[in-house]
Amino acid sequence: MDASEMKRYVCGAFDGVKAIESSGDTFFMYDPDGDLPAERQLPFVTIVTGDHYDTVSKLNRPNAYRLNIGLTKATYAAWFGAAPTRRDADGVLDTGFDHAAVDTVMPHPIYASQHWVCVVNPGEATLETVRTLLAEAHGFAARKYANHQARHEHGPEEVN
Repeated sequence: MDASEMKRYVCGAFDGVKAIESSGDTFFMYDPDGDLPAERQLPFVTIVTGDHYDTVSKLNRPNAYRLNIGLTKATYAAWFGAAPTRRDADGVLDTGFDHAAVDTVMPHPIYASQHWVCVVNPGEATLETVRTLLAEAHGFAARKYANHQARHEHGPEEVN
């Protein structure tokens, strides 16, 4: 599945998704009413198509892209254990993974400490897993959105 097919999948499979493109990359927010203020527009999934943020995934290869997925702490820990905290001189987390490997679910090289995972060029080996992780990330984003809306409408004391 190439980057444009992945974008179509995320936009088509999940409700309330707003996709914002910048420099060939796509950032997916959960914003069902299209009214999130700028400070609340945090993506739950991104597609990065070049090496302009980091170079460890070697996205300068033809047709290479990295799908990045924000997970709950529990799901991340079930996959990889505790989130890494040690970084090298370039800010890349010590995850023990080759971040240039394709079709492999792995901790994100920069945001694993915030429970993000990534896959360079998801394919046959990871596609079903990726779909499951995308569904979880979307559900998590929807819960955060609903909690924020409830706090805004009713005040924090009425939110579970």
